[in-house]
Amino acid sequence: MKNYTRLLFVFIFLLHVSGCMAQEPIDKMEWWKEAKFGMFIHWGLYSIPAGEWNSRQTKIGETTEWIQCYMKIPVADYRSLATRFNPIQFNADNFVSLAKEAGMKYIVLTSKHHEGFAMFKSSDPFNVVDATPYKKDIVKALAEACKKQGMHFGLYYSQAQDWNHHGGAACSGHWDTAQQGSFDKYLDEVSIPQIAEILSAYNPEILWWDTPCEMTRERADRFAPILAKYPNLIVNNRLCEGIPGDLETPEQFIPATGFPGKNWESCMTMNGTWGYGANDHNWKSTQVLIRNLIDIASKGGNYLLNVGPTSQGLIPDPSIERLKEMGTWMKTNGEAIYGTTASPLRDLDWGRCTVKKTGGKNRIYLHVFDFPEDGILRIPGLASKVEKAWAMKNPSHKLRVENSGNYKNINVSKIERDKFATVFVLETSDEVIVYNGPQISAEYSVFIDKAAFEITTDISNCVIHYTTDGSVPTKESAIAKGINEVNISSSFLIKALCFRGESAISGLTEKRLIKEVPVPAIAVRETKTGLEYRYFEGVWDRLPDFSVLKPMSKGIAQSIDLTVKKRNNDYGLIFSGYLWVPETAVYQFYLTSNDGSQMIISGKTLSNNGLHGMDQKSMDFALGKGFHPIEVQFFQAGGGDGLKLEWKAIGNNRAVIDCSYLRHQ
Repeated sequence: MKNYTRLLFVFIFLLHVSGCMAQEPIDKMEWWKEAKFGMFIHWGLYSIPAGEWNSRQTKIGETTEWIQCYMKIPVADYRSLATRFNPIQFNADNFVSLAKEAGMKYIVLTSKHHEGFAMFKSSDPFNVVDATPYKKDIVKALAEACKKQGMHFGLYYSQAQDWNHHGGAACSGHWDTAQQGSFDKYLDEVSIPQIAEILSAYNPEILWWDTPCEMTRERADRFAPILAKYPNLIVNNRLCEGIPGDLETPEQFIPATGFPGKNWESCMTMNGTWGYGANDHNWKSTQVLIRNLIDIASKGGNYLLNVGPTSQGLIPDPSIERLKEMGTWMKTNGEAIYGTTASPLRDLDWGRCTVKKTGGKNRIYLHVFDFPEDGILRIPGLASKVEKAWAMKNPSHKLRVENSGNYKNINVSKIERDKFATVFVLETSDEVIVYNGPQISAEYSVFIDKAAFEITTDISNCVIHYTTDGSVPTKESAIAKGINEVNISSSFLIKALCFRGESAISGLTEKRLIKEVPVPAIAVRETKTGLEYRYFEGVWDRLPDFSVLKPMSKGIAQSIDLTVKKRNNDYGLIFSGYLWVPETAVYQFYLTSNDGSQMIISGKTLSNNGLHGMDQKSMDFALGKGFHPIEVQFFQAGGGDGLKLEWKAIGNNRAVIDCSYLRHQ
């Protein structure tokens, strides 16, 4: 059966390719890459409790669409919400019109979230048409409104987590016997048939999978014959671990450098929750939302910004207000967002940059967040000849661009400032050529007596000059060659520039290296292998003060991992004891977790706190040989977990800390 499915998928794909060979090839991602800005809509039965169940409210950090899981609501009780779902104020045209007014180019609606309730007419009876007094197909209404108004349309579908169907609650465990059953049977009888339904009935351009718990390659293959019928369908990377999809999907954060060479999209909320939360008033400002959009575009991504409608079918007023303000800004500045590519300029201290080619010209858009105090906007390393420049708000007012060594300067002191972001345009007929500052890298940011660093550049035919006294490099300064080692008695600042001949051509790069005295070890006697652990249960959005909480269990763990947990979500752990350090040196620690964690060693803290997916933080410590007190704290709030602590010393490979180095008394 597995081989047949794969062969069928290949056969259908080849038929599609052969049918298109005579036609001009079409990149299905083109419109999406042009769009940059979309609306996510999280809407379902969870909009009725809106964060409260039997006088209990979801806590900070708990998203309202997860209320059934957080509060372990029985299936029968939760399903009864369908009899109360009657969003008579819903108007699909108004939703689409608002998205257009905000400057958004596509919409993605939750056709079925983890609650298992279909917002469309389905063969499964737990759906908006058959199970509610509303009796209307919400997905159909929105799909038709998008088509009428020229809005691209996509659907979210939770394929592998469903709390209200037998066998579907794989990720979160079971709290009701009604959830028990075969996960494979759930896929065959609910998930796969519903994917076929929504693709054939509504023809979405995007299929947004979510939480691939218990999904394997073999299970994902069972969706292949359906997906092969829609070769222009854009799918994300959440069908199954290891299947990349068409785009990466960082959630609730903007990656520092984006995903170079890949399509990606940051999905983010306006407040603290995806679904409607009656008591969540922690709204992000319009300035934050606009600057998020700019930041994402400057790194080559798209911004999928969420709204959570009420059970009556209305988008909350604070969302509407912010979207309209964003739309006003986009009417003037949208050119600097739509169809742009990632910034060629690195390390801008005043804002962000986007670029695109238009009308045979190249345009560089400078998004200024923080105006320079002297009114001179400095663009480092831009080598292209600028033919003209202007402020986006006033195109007729031309600005003078002056060359100042390896910088181009613009006097913007008399330009009206936008409270969200002021955009300037530089136009050139040449290709955009940027000489970014050289990259300064050091294996360790901390040193004991000798510091080592390397300075590199991708600029050809140049020489890198650097200083270690904080001064700006000149042609007479030291030349960077390979690994540079210095014996120095204090912390110092490296500055580096690329030169051609007598002239600096790049931006200036800086990096500080810190001299530390190794933290001395402490005297410890009669230790045993492993660390003590304490296990807690609770709901948190950040690491709690464990000292005031009573642990549910205690014991000895041979390694820092999650094998001692009692359930898959809403729990916490503390590991404590001593770390044996084999020699005095600088050690780099890597703390990776989902959700938050922190490590405290000899009084110094490495933090990876907050709600997030698997994320890594690192820090350097100068430690003396011997025993050092260590404590690792961790909490998990839902949707997958993980914890790993690694270390690395000079001359050694990075590795998980072996149990022989972990001790307790």
